[in-house]
Amino acid sequence: MGIHSEAILNRKYMEMIKLLNIYLNHFPRFEKYALSNNIRNTAYEVYDLITEAQKRYIKKTTLTNLDITHQKLRMQIYLANELGYFAFKDGKKDNSTNPTKRFLAISSLIDEIGKIIGGWINKLKDKGNF
Repeated sequence: MGIHSEAILNRKYMEMIKLLNIYLNHFPRFEKYALSNNIRNTAYEVYDLITEAQKRYIKKTTLTNLDITHQKLRMQIYLANELGYFAFKDGKKDNSTNPTKRFLAISSLIDEIGKIIGGWINKLKDKGNF
């Protein structure tokens, strides 16, 4: 992965984490220390793994862990959507919010990050380093 690609990944991830934190702050109050906190911790773990993968010489294990943790984040966001938590504002159910729009916005960013990670893995596979 080139330096330019790393910068794109970092920028996209910052964009995603900022939006995610805004949405998580609106989740129901009873989820403050449960799913919301778990999603936040998983998102930070993905960021840690991105940083680690950029610095390691042998990246196979780190990229595998990054791919798995990214998928965990994707599934946790999906669960939050299925439970209806994107329809909340300031901890209370709000009919004026568009939960589908929120879910699609965060999901598209997570998908973009997943494509970058997948491309990184495929590039290493092509080189025979994975």
